[in-house]
Amino acid sequence: MTENKAARTVELGFFNRATVYRLNSVRMAAPESAEWLCESGQEWQGTRLIFDTASKNGGTMLQFAHADWKAETDYFINCNTTWGELMFRLKACAEGKAPGPLTRNAMVY
Repeated sequence: MTENKAARTVELGFFNRATVYRLNSVRMAAPESAEWLCESGQEWQGTRLIFDTASKNGGTMLQFAHADWKAETDYFINCNTTWGELMFRLKACAEGKAPGPLTRNAMVY
């Protein structure tokens, strides 16, 4: 991920940056919440990435949403599944575990 702090934009790259999405910061209240509006990508454009954290049972709960999709296309379904897998990998890392390899062989973006 690259960041332009002056403009509050980030580029989120997948698969060695073969696919890159440009995101503009909408809301930052670190460390509790962050929201970005996607400004590029055929189906991502106009969607929002929302992260919120809260203390829970002596730990931290992360809530994530990729909101405002225009339609539930095959691409949407693929992204939903991929985000789920990435969140499980993030959880493993936060717990000090090795996340292991990605289990899906053909993620298409």
